[in-house]
Amino acid sequence: MEIAIDDPARPDVVDLLAEHLADMHAISPIGSVHALDVSGLLAPEVTFWTLRRDGELLGCGALKELAPDHGEVKSMRTATRARGAGIATALLRHLLDQALGRGYTRVSLETGSHDFFAPAHRLYARHGFTRCGPFGDYAADPNSVFFTRTL
Repeated sequence: MEIAIDDPARPDVVDLLAEHLADMHAISPIGSVHALDVSGLLAPEVTFWTLRRDGELLGCGALKELAPDHGEVKSMRTATRARGAGIATALLRHLLDQALGRGYTRVSLETGSHDFFAPAHRLYARHGFTRCGPFGDYAADPNSVFFTRTL
């Protein structure tokens, strides 16, 4: 498996992100969807990675700088055909390593509160994240769960 900085406008990535956004909009009300589209992932404060095996896109994730010491995990997505294969774990470990290398002392994230997101909640808890209140520009929302981890 190879994890590398990638272009979110690549056709296969666009398809994976479209699937991600479609799921988010099907589950959460419009004002509670905080997933980034291609343009959001191209912002200068965001670095976007993909995980590929033999060139096949299996997942993606991003790290957004909120402050010089605080990053946010964004756009974590595993391709449906690759779920259960450790893709999300590999990506999350990579993002945490990158955050440490940048000198962040904290990494946070927002995810949904519905049952669909239970696997994500377990993933983040296994990697030392704990629930917290809203951070950055987020507001309290019954459709959101916030996590943070000190590095």
